[in-house]
Amino acid sequence: MSTRDLLIDPCWQGHDLGQPLPDSTHAVSVALPRWSDVIAYEENDPACRNQLRAVYPRFGFHPLVAELALKALRHVNAPADSKAWPYPTGAAAKAAREHCLRCQPNAQASIEVVNGLHCLITDSTASPSAKAFWQHAGLGASSRQAAIALGHEASPAQSAGDQARGRIQERLAAIYGCPQGQISLHPSGMAALHSALNLVSALHPGRPTLQVGFPYVDVLKLPQVVFAGAELLTDSSPEAVAASLDRLNPAAVVVELPSNPLLQCVDLITVAELAHQRGIPVIADDTIGSGLNIDALPFSDLVFSSLTKSFAGRGDVLAGTLVVSPSSPWRGTFCTGSSVAPSGLGDADAICLEEASRDVHARIPRLNAHCSALVARLRRHPAVKQVLHPDRCPTFQALMRSGAGHGCLLSFELHGGTPKAQRVYDALAVSKGPSLGTHFTLCCPYVLLAHYEELDWAASCGVPSHLLRVSVGLEDPDQLWQRFERALAA
Repeated sequence: MSTRDLLIDPCWQGHDLGQPLPDSTHAVSVALPRWSDVIAYEENDPACRNQLRAVYPRFGFHPLVAELALKALRHVNAPADSKAWPYPTGAAAKAAREHCLRCQPNAQASIEVVNGLHCLITDSTASPSAKAFWQHAGLGASSRQAAIALGHEASPAQSAGDQARGRIQERLAAIYGCPQGQISLHPSGMAALHSALNLVSALHPGRPTLQVGFPYVDVLKLPQVVFAGAELLTDSSPEAVAASLDRLNPAAVVVELPSNPLLQCVDLITVAELAHQRGIPVIADDTIGSGLNIDALPFSDLVFSSLTKSFAGRGDVLAGTLVVSPSSPWRGTFCTGSSVAPSGLGDADAICLEEASRDVHARIPRLNAHCSALVARLRRHPAVKQVLHPDRCPTFQALMRSGAGHGCLLSFELHGGTPKAQRVYDALAVSKGPSLGTHFTLCCPYVLLAHYEELDWAASCGVPSHLLRVSVGLEDPDQLWQRFERALAA
């Protein structure tokens, strides 16, 4: 898969800018090794952007997807200001087109089949809406699908894809302790949320959703931009939640377990009780916590997760899952509806995911332990102001499975604010870029990457821009700590 072993040879220095993480054609992360690289990336500096050999797939076009999009534009002889957006199915492309025309009724948006993929062709009026849908809904063609369409890779047999999807569902059913028929697979975690929002929108048409707790940006943006709206409630007290439920009467309540990057959980048990008393379903995101560590199904009606992260662990495949709770009063309706999502997980991606996740039961406990070891050491270091980790979250503790851990993610803040964070980040000898859950450690100034245009708002929510987020990998814990010690001395 990779010619560079990121456990011992991480992408952390200036000359590593733009390297794919991992060293794979289908990497979903990219090296931004210096603080200045992160700023340049956010400022769309061509000197930075032109060096990127990979990108998180929803935030931009993978080079192979970009190649196919260009081919689609040439195929239809589109005007110079047009854009092409490749999708794996006609249903996904149609959903994107419908969103564009809802936002801009007079725009031009058509669908053309190019090399077996369905390409939405948009004019300059429709393209901003098409870009938003691409990012938030997570339904776009994967790099493997683009590679096959371009003839760069062979297409696997559908039977092999079916077998892989079946094994993944079996694996997830064992993790979640529910029937396999209540688990659906999707091309990304956000696509799984898109499916969940379709289900609750059919149940309660025209209603917005209510998100409780500091949000991952796209979990909030997807219902806001593509569906009937969403309201964010950062005060998760029972009184505030009850008042918001009564006032908004939402289609669903959305929670993240735990939140990103604060790594705290709202009181899911109380929130679920308040919502269910009012006939409102609960959607939970357990991507960071992991279904191996926590069990949200007794209190949630729908649980979605990005399988790209800890489940796969390699960082070179995009996928998601949606699990219908066996105890949900809407179980029958949701199970039926989840089978008609705009797009499922493609054959090539399913085969890769099945192979990558074979060691998930052994790997995630190791990631848990390595992260906890680093947390303990960081908390004792005089340069560290605070460490954020779910081990001190009562709700996370209440949801934990027997013998489980707290996940692979931590965030920490340094005394000295941004200047100190810059020095430590630049000196830290681990791979640096977005995403999490990889077998190699990843660090990033998460707030800059996720909330660059709203840093003051994030700070008002108690999330400082100089916070460093770390996804801890499988490196030897003592050797990893030596790298952190050297950086903290910077």
